[in-house]
Amino acid sequence: MFKKELEVLLTPEVAFDELARYEAILEQAGVQAGAADFVHLKRRSIDARGRQPLVRLRADVYTGPPPPDLFGPWFIYPNVKTTSDKVLIVGAGPAGLFAALRCIELGLKPIVLERGLDVRTRRRDLAAINKDQVVNPDSNYCFGEGGAGTYSDGKLYTRATKRGDVGRVLRRLVQHGATPDILVDAHPHIGTNKLPAVVQALREAIIEAGGEVRFETRVTDLLLENNRLRGVVLASGEALEAEATILATGHSARDIYELLHRRGVLIEAKPFALGVRVEHPQALIDQAQYRRSERGLLPAASYSLVHQTEVRGEQRGVFSFCMCPGGFIVPAATAPGEVVVNGMSPSRRDSRFANSGIVAAVELADLDVRQHGALAGLRFQQALEQRACQAAGGTQQAPAQLLGDFLKNKMSGSLLETSYQPGLTSVRMDDVLGPVLAERLRQGFRDFGRKIPGYATNAAQIVGVESRTSAPVRIPRDPATLQHPVVAGLFPCGEGAGYAGGIVSAAMDGERCAEAVFAVFS
Repeated sequence: MFKKELEVLLTPEVAFDELARYEAILEQAGVQAGAADFVHLKRRSIDARGRQPLVRLRADVYTGPPPPDLFGPWFIYPNVKTTSDKVLIVGAGPAGLFAALRCIELGLKPIVLERGLDVRTRRRDLAAINKDQVVNPDSNYCFGEGGAGTYSDGKLYTRATKRGDVGRVLRRLVQHGATPDILVDAHPHIGTNKLPAVVQALREAIIEAGGEVRFETRVTDLLLENNRLRGVVLASGEALEAEATILATGHSARDIYELLHRRGVLIEAKPFALGVRVEHPQALIDQAQYRRSERGLLPAASYSLVHQTEVRGEQRGVFSFCMCPGGFIVPAATAPGEVVVNGMSPSRRDSRFANSGIVAAVELADLDVRQHGALAGLRFQQALEQRACQAAGGTQQAPAQLLGDFLKNKMSGSLLETSYQPGLTSVRMDDVLGPVLAERLRQGFRDFGRKIPGYATNAAQIVGVESRTSAPVRIPRDPATLQHPVVAGLFPCGEGAGYAGGIVSAAMDGERCAEAVFAVFS
């Protein structure tokens, strides 16, 4: 067998045509067309630095059968229905689901407790937020099977490559129905319209292997005894006991932070970031990034921006977060009386709008730690979200301002068409954000306008508030055992514990916690 590794630059017209791409790769590999048995595409990214955007591909050319494990290994789950080694997993987001599957592989029986609904039924509560502006505190864009990422984009890109095997997570997703393209694309993305089916398949695999998944099951108390967690108490009054509990509740489970604080379990305030969503016509971003009016076969263009600001002598970063090309802004509140926005994209990324969080770093020095202690960041978030709700009229309508007007601190007489279904209300965003955060965002937007033509104008509008970028609380754990440093049997996990920042990193952390739990039983 002959194998040749190569990297090629192709026009989009060739790169996205399977036959043309195959022939072009063979030609650059110096292999006669028809002689190769297989071309394994390993990486695909867009290179838009030149006058014409190109597609950069990395591929292996085989002139013989490829190795049998080229796409594997796939995962085989033993049946753990009758095992006595049980693990409670609180939360059915990516951290919880991947922790459960890894527990099964290791011979442990997971019992997954999810406060919200299954991924399909959950849709009715999302519709209620968008159409009727009614927020169900247990089932919304943040809570429910699949977690916050399921109906808010499904982006799989992560920089946390040292925390685990990214390829392993992606292969598990493909095995359960995700497109194989995620194994190739530099910025893989499933899409909010396709991810629910993958999430359902993950759950079905857990149940088929003997694990349990319980919906509408909210944890309200802890079974604590001599600094050891023996289990949890549910809203129904039922007590569940297990040797280990993986706490994977996500970054918005404020009642869990309140519970831990009330029960004297050590938690810590941590830095996070918040700001607004900015919405542009996707065509404006395409033109700026690709330098052509029609993008053709190229995907909807995205961007990544960062700027260092200084306000009142304090430096803080302002940066784009969760950029959603061809996407929508969605309401992500988890309780009545607050307005929170997030972004999502369908798999085709074919909306007329582009949106991105533009957020400023919030450090511990910016918080009232003296008064609120470990919950200082949470209280800061709450206050901002409640101001946003009050400013826009007390519903799920979101406060908004034309970007050019925001830079001039001028009230917008009218707003643009938007992808945000509950609707927008024109306000001075300074009244929502406060003077320091508003000034940081202005400095950031002015810099971004110099980097992307047309970006910082009234062709765009800002929508508030983007406040759930990450958890404002960290639940500490021992770096060696991944257990809480004081409470044995408690394994803080994923975004809600402060150890992940997205679907893939949360999934990797879930697998790590499952392996740490296995060490307890070994």
